[in-house]
Parts: sequence; structure tokens; C-alpha cells
Amino acid sequence: MEGLTPKQIVEKLDQYIIGQEKAKKAVAVALRNRLRRIHLSEDIRDEVAPKNILMIGPTGVGKTEIARRLAKLVRAPFIKVEATKYTEVGYVGRDVESMVRDLMAVGYNNVKHEMEEQLREQSVPKVEEKILDLLLPGTGKKEKKEEEKENESPFDIMSFSGSPDDAQKFIEQQNEKLAAQQAADEADAASAVPNSTREKFRQMLRDGKLEDREVEVTIRRQNRMPSMEIIAGGSLDDLQSGMQDLTNILSGRNQKKKTVTIREARKILTEDVLDSMIDSDKVADIAKERVEQSGIIFIDEIDKIATKGGTSSGRDVSREGVQRDILPIVEGSKINTKFGVVDTTHILFVAAGAFSLAAPSDLIPELQGRFPLRVELESLTKADFKRILLEPKNALTKQYTALLETEGVKIVFTEDAIDRMSSLAEEVNSKSENIGARRLHTIMEKVLEEISFDADEHSGETITIDAAYVEEKLNGVIKDQDLSRYIL
Repeated sequence: MEGLTPKQIVEKLDQYIIGQEKAKKAVAVALRNRLRRIHLSEDIRDEVAPKNILMIGPTGVGKTEIARRLAKLVRAPFIKVEATKYTEVGYVGRDVESMVRDLMAVGYNNVKHEMEEQLREQSVPKVEEKILDLLLPGTGKKEKKEEEKENESPFDIMSFSGSPDDAQKFIEQQNEKLAAQQAADEADAASAVPNSTREKFRQMLRDGKLEDREVEVTIRRQNRMPSMEIIAGGSLDDLQSGMQDLTNILSGRNQKKKTVTIREARKILTEDVLDSMIDSDKVADIAKERVEQSGIIFIDEIDKIATKGGTSSGRDVSREGVQRDILPIVEGSKINTKFGVVDTTHILFVAAGAFSLAAPSDLIPELQGRFPLRVELESLTKADFKRILLEPKNALTKQYTALLETEGVKIVFTEDAIDRMSSLAEEVNSKSENIGARRLHTIMEKVLEEISFDADEHSGETITIDAAYVEEKLNGVIKDQDLSRYIL
């Protein structure tokens, strides 16, 4: 983020998202303001509150895609959550504070990964020695002893007071100890593999000649206490995982042996060595600072917890309660996590929703006030659908072409075919539910259904998809309105 201006952020997003310039600009400015705030003096920095954003628009126009691409673009701690996953305090389910705990976990893992990359080069010699110890047990001990001997002084000055007879006895005892030590060294040398053999194996290891040889590695499970969140409304999987961790800790089963190839052993041992080289407390402190100063939480489907007319009943009874629970987090509060207490005052919140059944005014007034920037995303037109099919790096036409090329089938889309599919997407969206760009997925699947099914029979062929082909595959479905409701 250091070198990205708002204009450059928008250009990056343009590679994947068509249109929605207002939303892109709002997000780009909000991200840039995070960096600007960090460079302010301390007396002003704490007074600058983040300008949270509320994105409003129909499904399939790019709200979630903007969040997904931001996650890959920025190095700031980022997490995307769905408002519908949370419940009011007192109900079974996840409490809203868990979004901050999840963000802190993301920040911790990011910092840890950065430190691992910095130390990876230093870990290579240590990992190599561990692999050689697995291949040639005993040789490593000999080398360590030789190093210790080299570091030892050849003479030991010892004080003695006593009669000449006592001195003679003392000398004899020392000579016996020296003889015993020499005998032990000779026995070790006889039983150990010669040092030259270890060096030969080291060279073979570096040349990649031993990658498929199998060795037995001891894997250490992380000693992590299960989170108390499993008791306060976590999922069944969280409960099962937490109980398994607790069982391992109480039974002492923190290690297990596994037979793997040298290639796999190197990965396991590298992680083990890097883990021992990293100070977890330092990682937690850096991550906490990043989360508090530049963390971003994207809350999707926020319209699903809005209560129309301000009333809720039955299964929707906890909707307004979730809003009340989210409010203090957005306003700024201190949340306890396993990495320390996190202050949410300067975390940027971006909320999004279709608001097809409810309006932004149906949110509680206090929560509305905490999202001062509102951006409306526009519905997609035929021109937008055409650009979506052709321009993005992950365009659908490029995806399907690459998929079928794996079986030797080359697909060519003509311009009139792209034009016809774009027209159909706009037409079906206008007549039935408007699902935005997701309509193109259903159209492309229907058009290429037979080719995908019989791809093995067309290996080596070039198939041209034109407007007539698209019309043939979709014309009957489009005309039958009842059928199109289920297929397209």
C-alpha cells in the first residue's frame, strides 16, 4: 500500500471489475486515508476517525468482488464476513466480537509469514543438518563433539594442596579418567559413520538426488489451548477441534512419527525450524498494531439484518440485536482476543448489501450514522456484460477456453456470439430476477454444456462459437419463461 495512489488502486481493481467507478474511488480514497493517517503527528492521529463506507446495489454487480480483490491487493489485515452469520448475545451462534478475533488471527498469520520469509534463508543450513541426522543417525553427535573439543582449552589449570602421596594418587585418578575418555571417543568413532560419508550425503542432498528417499520424521503438534469461544456459541466443528486439542494436551500426545520423503520432510522441518526462530510475542505485538491502525473489516449482506419498519418477530427476532451488538464495535471498543486486547476505534468498516427488501433507513439510526459514506452501485447493462466477458484477467471466456484446452479442444468465441450472450443476459435479468454478472455463468454453462460433456471426443479440434450456435442452445429456454426461471 505504501506506493499505491488512489488512481493506481482503481487501475488495479479495473483489471477484475467492470464499471462501478464510484465504489472503486470511494474504497481507494478510504484505503489511502489509512496511510495518510499513519503519517500524521500523534496528537492529530487519534482524532482522525475512519470514514466507513456503505455500498448499496443489486446482487452480482461487484460488491463482494471489490472486497475479494482488495484482500489480495492490500497488505493491511483484511477480513470479509457475512452479517447473517452472527446472532444477538444470548442466542446460539457466533457473537459479533468474533469478527475482530478473526481479523486479529489474520493479522498474526500475515506478520508471522513475513518473518518466516525473512528467516527462511537462515533456516536452510539448520534444516539440512536435521535431514542429515535423519539419514545418518550418530554423525551429527560426532561433529558436535569435535566442535566442542576445538573450542576447549588444551590445558586445564587445577589447584591442589596436599602431601606428595596425595598428589601421586590425584595424578593417577586423572590419568584413569583421561584413558576412559579416550576409550569412549574411540568407541564412538568406531560406531559412527565416517565424517566423509556425511559430506557425501550432504552433496547428494544439495544435488537433489535424495528427494524421493523416505525418512521418519517426528511431527510436533502446536501446544495451543482451545479457544473459549467454543463454549460461547462456536460451530460444531470448532467444538470438536477444541476438544481434540484439549485431549492432546491432557494426554501428552503432542508428537507423532510419520514416514515421508525427503522433499516432504524438508517442508515439515523448515516450518519447525522457522517456528522455533520466531518470537511469538513480538509477532503478536506487531500484528496488534497493524490491526488497530490499518485493519479493514468488510461486512457483507448487512441488509439481511435490517428490520423493515423497525419491527422484527419470529425467526428474525435477533436482527436488531445484531445491529446493536455491531454498533459498539464500529464506534470503537476494546475486544479481548487470545493475542491481547484490540481497540477497534480506527479499524475501517466497509458494509455492503442489495437492500432489495429493506432500505438503508431500516437500519438503526446509530448504525446508519457510523457509515457516513454511501455508494450506490449501478445495475449492469449489455455493454457491461460484453466487457465482463472479454476484458478482465479472469474473464469467463478465458476461463472456459483454458479449461477445454486441457483436453485438446480449442474454443473460439466470435464477436457476434459475445454480443448475443450479453443481450440475453440483460434480457433475462430484466424479465426475471436481476442477479447481475452471475447470469453470465448460467448462460455460458448452457451454451458449452454439450462441448464440455463430449470434450474427449473433440480432442484436437477447433470449435467456433458464433451467434447462431448461441441462439440454437438458448432460444428455446429464453422463450419458455417458466423454464428459464429454473435454468437461467
